[in-house]
Amino acid sequence: MPRPPGVIPAPRAARESGGPGVPLDARTTLWAGPGTGTTERWLRLTLGAALGIALPPATDTAPATDTASGAAHASGAAHASGAAHAAGAENSAGAESAPSTVRLRVDASLPPEAYVLDVDSGRGIEIRGGDGAGVFWGAQTLRQLIGPDAFRRAPVRPGTTHVVPQRTIEDAPRFGWRGCMLDVARHFTPKDGVLRHLDLMAAHKLNVFHFHLTDDQGWRIEIKRYPRLTETGSWRARTKFGHRASPHWEEKPHGGFYTQDDIREIVAYAAERHIAVVPEIDIPGHSQAAIAAYPELGNTDVVDTLSLSVWDSWGVSQNVLAPTDNALRFYEGVFEELLGLFPSEFIHIGGDECAKDQWKASPAAQARITELGLADEDELQSWFVRHFDAWLTARGRRLIGWDEILEGGLAPGAAVSSWRGYRGGIAAARAGHDVVMCPEQQVYLDHRQAGGPDEPVPIGFVRTLEDVYRFEPVPPELTPGQARHVLGTQANLWTEVMEDRGRLDYQAFPRLVAFAEVAWSALPAPADRDFADFERRMTDHYPRLDALGVAYRPPTGPLPWQRRPGVPGRPIDGPPPNV
Repeated sequence: MPRPPGVIPAPRAARESGGPGVPLDARTTLWAGPGTGTTERWLRLTLGAALGIALPPATDTAPATDTASGAAHASGAAHASGAAHAAGAENSAGAESAPSTVRLRVDASLPPEAYVLDVDSGRGIEIRGGDGAGVFWGAQTLRQLIGPDAFRRAPVRPGTTHVVPQRTIEDAPRFGWRGCMLDVARHFTPKDGVLRHLDLMAAHKLNVFHFHLTDDQGWRIEIKRYPRLTETGSWRARTKFGHRASPHWEEKPHGGFYTQDDIREIVAYAAERHIAVVPEIDIPGHSQAAIAAYPELGNTDVVDTLSLSVWDSWGVSQNVLAPTDNALRFYEGVFEELLGLFPSEFIHIGGDECAKDQWKASPAAQARITELGLADEDELQSWFVRHFDAWLTARGRRLIGWDEILEGGLAPGAAVSSWRGYRGGIAAARAGHDVVMCPEQQVYLDHRQAGGPDEPVPIGFVRTLEDVYRFEPVPPELTPGQARHVLGTQANLWTEVMEDRGRLDYQAFPRLVAFAEVAWSALPAPADRDFADFERRMTDHYPRLDALGVAYRPPTGPLPWQRRPGVPGRPIDGPPPNV
């Protein structure tokens, strides 16, 4: 009997019964209880299309089991890193067995996002979730059990009966925030690429899409009251190819933006997959594209803002917003339109890498510091952040920003994305603020994956698949009470050296798969994690990525067309500091 393939992320517990399994074929029906509509639609539109089955409604509406009989707790089961395997077996004799039914229901006895997947030859397939999201995550596990065919868009073997092996899987996530940030400002990702990215997140049970929409190199969202933000701010004349020290240029305009209807579509598509979209509008730094569109937003007393254009290189621009009431009102207008498009609890305001040289040289900025009774430019940045913290709070939202918002005093109610190592997150959690851990040294996926000469445009530290798998989001310095402020973790994809979908795939995968397991699964301490078992399960997962068309980095290194010879990066030698 072939070894059943592994499930990623690793479930908490699994029990295999060795029964004949449940066939999925043209006669399979689908019963969906209240609150499971997103999974019902996804099963028919995605899984049904992949397997060539319609999944018509079941004629009987009774669930296969009640809560007590269906719980099938596997308290003695081995940890899922070795036990949660499943076979996407194909069986031409499956058509001879009785028709099967897939049943979906919400079970209030389970925690939010938790699920139980029960595959029983006598009862069919049942997915019970603590809420609609839990049912959906159970369906993602079912997809893996079926095999790579379930990850395609149309059947490659029409008429095949896929047999799901008999088993029970119980699972629940470790963190409520399992995120992935995509920077679309440096290199624009068209809408269909964003939708694909959401599908890839959903397949790995990631549930927060941090949408980095603005930066010095481009403004990517339509704001109707300020049309020049996209008319001017969404395009740059040329683009640096490689790291900012590279002599190479892409001598053609680059840009694009999402209309407000595009954004509504992206948000709705994500919601169908139980993914929250957290938009980021970066202030007061990383704002050259906005200043190029509306020069009055800049420090006009120290720089000729009329001569500025959207930045065509990388790094930290010195051109930042002026600390004026006009700038505050302008961005209030931006955020008013943003709140109408994004229903997320959190709104990200950036707040990172705000160069303060212009403020130091600006008589107007210095007068503002005196007028407000502030100590220095750090407190002036904090004043910016506090203003929008209060503004968002008054509208029922929460501000989140990069850990620089700690400088000059953390705004009340703000949450922190800790990117400069763990230190900012530790300080914020100790002060009672919520934290998302995303330290650059660990989970910035633009960093290179190996130290060899073939690695394309090597940036930053070497972060291998195993390095990401051993990442621990909760610092040991935190007490249990402080650790409760760690909402979760996210991996970040900054796209300065990711000029197209292939490069984005290469940098993200397979490391994003390892990250997803860290964010979801109840893993042991990093040193005790069974990376060999993860690698074994990855041998089953690579065919799924192949079926999805993901141009991942092979375990043996980049393929010839994935290399970028002669395009310089900025590698950093030695192990990254654990700060």
